[in-house]
Amino acid sequence: MTRGSYPLFVKGDLDGFFGLFIDNLVQLLLIVALCNICGIGADSPLLLEAIFPGVAVSLLLGNVFYAWQARRLAKRTNRTDVTALPYGINTPSLLVYIFFVMAPAFSKAKEAGLEDPARFAWQMGLIACLGSGVIEFGGAFIAGFIRRRTPRAALLSTLAGIAIGFISMKFTLDMFQRPLVSMLALAVVLLTYFSRVGFPLGLPGGFVAVLLGAVAGWLGPLVLPESLTGPAMSWDGFRTATETAGVYWPQFAGEAIGEVLQNSEQWLGYLSVIVPMGLFNLVGSLQNIESAAAAGDEFDTRTSLAANGLGTIAAAFFGSCFPTTIYIGHPGWKGLGARAGYSTLNGLIITAICLTGTVTAISQLIPLEAGIGILLWIGVIITSQSFQETPREHAPAVAIGLFPAIAAWGATIALGAFVAVQMAGAGGITVEKLLTDNPQAQLNGFLAHGLFVMERGYIFTGMILAAISANLIDKKFFTAAVWSLVASLFTVLGLMHAYQMVGNSLDFLFIFQPPPEKGLSYRAFGVAIGWGLFAFLFLAYGWWFQKESNNPAKVNDETLASVD
Repeated sequence: MTRGSYPLFVKGDLDGFFGLFIDNLVQLLLIVALCNICGIGADSPLLLEAIFPGVAVSLLLGNVFYAWQARRLAKRTNRTDVTALPYGINTPSLLVYIFFVMAPAFSKAKEAGLEDPARFAWQMGLIACLGSGVIEFGGAFIAGFIRRRTPRAALLSTLAGIAIGFISMKFTLDMFQRPLVSMLALAVVLLTYFSRVGFPLGLPGGFVAVLLGAVAGWLGPLVLPESLTGPAMSWDGFRTATETAGVYWPQFAGEAIGEVLQNSEQWLGYLSVIVPMGLFNLVGSLQNIESAAAAGDEFDTRTSLAANGLGTIAAAFFGSCFPTTIYIGHPGWKGLGARAGYSTLNGLIITAICLTGTVTAISQLIPLEAGIGILLWIGVIITSQSFQETPREHAPAVAIGLFPAIAAWGATIALGAFVAVQMAGAGGITVEKLLTDNPQAQLNGFLAHGLFVMERGYIFTGMILAAISANLIDKKFFTAAVWSLVASLFTVLGLMHAYQMVGNSLDFLFIFQPPPEKGLSYRAFGVAIGWGLFAFLFLAYGWWFQKESNNPAKVNDETLASVD
C-alpha cells in the first residue's frame, strides 16, 4: 500500500488503456460483423446513428464514474495504488442478444412481412438491453448481502473458468492462427509482465507490443507469403472504411422502446433469454468486485453494481442493444500499474470512435492479433489469483468450480461446429436430431446432453459447487445444505441445467414456459432431485456431527487419540 497524492495519470495507465481499449474494440468489431445477420450492415444508419452512439453514452458514463470512484477510494484511504474497475460491453450478452433475440426477431419480422425487419430486430435488442439493466440495477441492493455470505472461492472460481476458456484459450487460438503478427507481441507482453522489466525510453510494454504487432502485420506480407502472415493489411481497405466517417450524435430511443413495450406478445417470449443474462451480468459483476477486493481495492458493492445497471439502461435509451458490465481482470490491470487514468482515457477514446463511425477504419490499421497478448496475460492473472487469494485449504473448492465454465466452453465449440456445417450447406444433422435419436449421443467421447445440462446457468453452477465445497472443507454442513437447496430451487425454476434445443439453437427453459412445439426440451427435475439429496445428506451428517461434537466422552477419546 502506498500513500500520498493520487496521480491523475501514470505510465501504467497507458498499458492498462491498451488492454481495455483492445478489449472494447473487439466488442465494437463483433457488433459490426454480427449485426449484419440482423439486416444491420456496416453502413446502416441504425448502426452508425443509433447503436454506436448509444455505446458511446454507456461507456463514457461508466468509465468516468469508475475512475471517479477509484479517486474517491484513494482519497479516503490515503493511497496512490488504487485501480479503477475495468468496464465495457458484456461479450456474452452481445453474442446471446444477437443470436437469440435480434436474429430471431429479424427472421420473424421478415416472415410477417414487416416493412423494416432490421428496425424491429434493433427494437427487440433495446428491450433486451433495458431488461438486463433493470435486473442489474435492482440486484445492486441485495448483492452485498450475497457477497458477505459467499465464500471467496465461490466468487472467484467461476471467473477462473471463464478466464481459461473464454479469454486465455480464445485469444491463444487467435494468436496461433496468425503467429507472425501475434507471437512477437506476446513475447513482449510475457517479458514485460512476468519478468517485470522496462524498455528503452521508458516505453510501456503494452505500447511496444501493439506497435511491433502492427508493424509485423503491415511489413510481413511484403516479404513472406500470405500463408505464413495471414491477410495483408491494405491502404485501399482503410480508405474504403473511412467513407462512413462522420459525426453521429446520440439520439434518445425511448419512443422505439415504447412501441414494442405496448405489445407484450412481441417481447414476453424473450424473457427466457433476458432474465438469465441479466442475472448472469449481475453475478459476474459481483464476482469481479470481489476479485478487486482480493487485489486490495475494496469498492462499495451497491454503488458499483448500481452504476453498472444505470450504464446499461442508458445504453438502451440511447440506441445500443448491448449491456455493459464490470469486466473480469481488475488484478491484471492493477498488475500493469494502471490507476484511474486508464479508465477515463478508454472512455474518451471509445466515445470518439463510436461518435465518428471510424471502427472499421481502425481495424484496417491495427490487426487485433497485435494486442491480444495483453488480454491473454490478464486471463492468466485471473486464474492464478483465484487460487492465491483464497484460503489455501479452499483450493479444491476453486478447482471444482472451474468445471461448469469449461463445460460451457466445450458446448460453445460443439454448437459452433454444428452451426458452421449447417450454414455451409454441407448436410449432416442438427444437435436436436442427434439427441432426439440418441439421448446418450457422444461427441468424441463426451456426452452431448451432459455437456448442455452443465452449460445452462454455468455461472451459478460453478459458484454453488465451489461454495458447497468450501463449506464442507470448513465443516459447515448446514450452510452447505442451504447452498444445495438453492441449487435445487434454481434448477426447478430453469435458471440452471434446464434447456430447450431447436435445430442447433440452445436456449433456457423456464418452469413457466411450455416446451417448444418443435424441438427437444429438458426440465432437469432429476438434477433438482440430485441437489436435494445433497442437502439431505449434508443436513443429516451435520446433525450427527453436531451431536458427536457435543459428546464430552467422544471429545476426550479423540483428544487422547491425537496425543497418542
